[in-house]
Amino acid sequence: MTHINVLDPGASPLDYYGFELRRHREATGLTQKQLGDIVNYTGSLVGQIETARKLPTPEFSERVDAALGTGGLLSRLVELVMQSQLPAWFRQVAELEVRAVEICTFQTHMIHGLLQTKPYVRAVLGVLDQSNLDDRSAVRLARQRIFEKEEPPVFWMVLSEAALYQEIGGPKTMREQLAHLLSFEDNPRINIQILPFSAGAHSGLQGSFNVYRFASDPTIVYTEGYGSGHPTANPDTVKDCSLRYDHLQAAALSLRDSAELIRRVMEERYGQQRDSDGDPVA
Repeated sequence: MTHINVLDPGASPLDYYGFELRRHREATGLTQKQLGDIVNYTGSLVGQIETARKLPTPEFSERVDAALGTGGLLSRLVELVMQSQLPAWFRQVAELEVRAVEICTFQTHMIHGLLQTKPYVRAVLGVLDQSNLDDRSAVRLARQRIFEKEEPPVFWMVLSEAALYQEIGGPKTMREQLAHLLSFEDNPRINIQILPFSAGAHSGLQGSFNVYRFASDPTIVYTEGYGSGHPTANPDTVKDCSLRYDHLQAAALSLRDSAELIRRVMEERYGQQRDSDGDPVA
């Protein structure tokens, strides 16, 4: 267990965050419990974050910034904390997401992480490994804050119809996840097209991939394996995958028809659930 008196702010972004949280709390004369009461968290949680034993969330940071008058310091630091908690091989991808002006992704069997709901994230990350699931889920969800920027990226997702039927987390989780996708219908910066089963053979049969485009830097293509990521700016690869993506979009349903299919699957496959007595439960 890390002792607060020997916490090294230079050890990691998480340690630095805890150090600054404690410093500003003590400067106001508040105990951990008093601060917790103000921001509606437990004093124990405040203590765990101060000793780098628990990850802070963006919501926690915003509340504490307001309570301590830190001028948004912790909200800025939490971004670094979250990035530092990503697997080392994925950190470069998170940086690409932050810098990109356009992200195009093709997904064969699962909703892209930037559009996943919390229950869906937990179900995905919890396969084979339930350890630190709350923290790992918070780290993935924090990536979605790129859509809150003043100039968020334009996001295109071509999603295989199979992903709508791959029941991850159970019917309730899937219903909430598909409803979340439908919430972007009127958002011109987040666009979702479904590649239907009827498309047959298509240009993405080799698997999922992402294309990141930037204001001035070269376009980057990213593919992923088990525990490894493969970004490349190789012109031939970029040209090939860009062409493949164009064909995937052409083969996919329109934005409106895609939303209609998502809505139909949500209602027909994951509609209102009932308990053993026949009463609605969701």
